[in-house]
Amino acid sequence: MLAAQGFECVRRRDSHVVMQKKMGKSTITVPVPAHSEIRRGTLLSIIRQSRLPRGLFES
Repeated sequence: MLAAQGFECVRRRDSHVVMQKKMGKSTITVPVPAHSEIRRGTLLSIIRQSRLPRGLFES
């Protein structure tokens, strides 16, 4: 979902992927767990950090 919104994978570790997006002079960095399931609180944190509308993540 983040990649579709312009975020790029800049780093990958065992259990996490770090995504970044440049917006003007600033850069948004979002660590994302590389698990098949993400807990609700973790997902909400990813949404907040990405500064994307919550509606993009609802199915």
